[in-house]
Amino acid sequence: MKKVNIVFILIWVFISSVAYAVEPNGSVYLNGGSCKYGLILTHGRDKNPTWLVVDPVRKEVHKRLGFHTLSLQMPTGYGHWKNYKKAFPNVYKTIEQAITYLKGKGVSKLYLFGHSMGARMASAFVATHPNSGLAGLIVAGARNNGGAPLACDQNLEKVGIPVLDIWGGKNRKDYTAASERVGMVSDIYSQVEISGANHTFEGHENELVDAIIRWLKKEK
Repeated sequence: MKKVNIVFILIWVFISSVAYAVEPNGSVYLNGGSCKYGLILTHGRDKNPTWLVVDPVRKEVHKRLGFHTLSLQMPTGYGHWKNYKKAFPNVYKTIEQAITYLKGKGVSKLYLFGHSMGARMASAFVATHPNSGLAGLIVAGARNNGGAPLACDQNLEKVGIPVLDIWGGKNRKDYTAASERVGMVSDIYSQVEISGANHTFEGHENELVDAIIRWLKKEK
């Protein structure tokens, strides 16, 4: 009887893991083939997986480094940005699903990138999931207001993996928030300002991508 139970449990675990290792709903995936590196991306508030900031990053990291890239559809429709705190439990589940999915593709070293609200979500995930297996975190246009889990500075203080903190110098709010995080700079925490860029890096996409690719090459 015990043997039967053990076999049944093992079968159930296997079926459950296979069923869960599916591409997250609404996400956009670029297959890196045999490459063992991957990048998960989370976009800004009420946007989509191919919107402005995340789109050039996912495409160029795939093209120039060969990475698997998976740009996620994050929750939308919550209205005011503070209301997005309610969405974070589902955000965490989506990122966990993305990690499982890419590991199923043979990826063994994973990075997470988030822009704006996506930076809040990504940093909160890493802060609350220290055993996620991620190799590094990139945040762009990160803001510190709103309290936990929305406040990027509070989240990033709890992050123990390498971090790239990048922002557009033309946006006063982003510049101020990044200045408040200067004390976090260390051997594993880097800051990069893209001078003249706004919150969405329009017209400075190449500089944004170059900074991210330089950092990923260093961390590989």
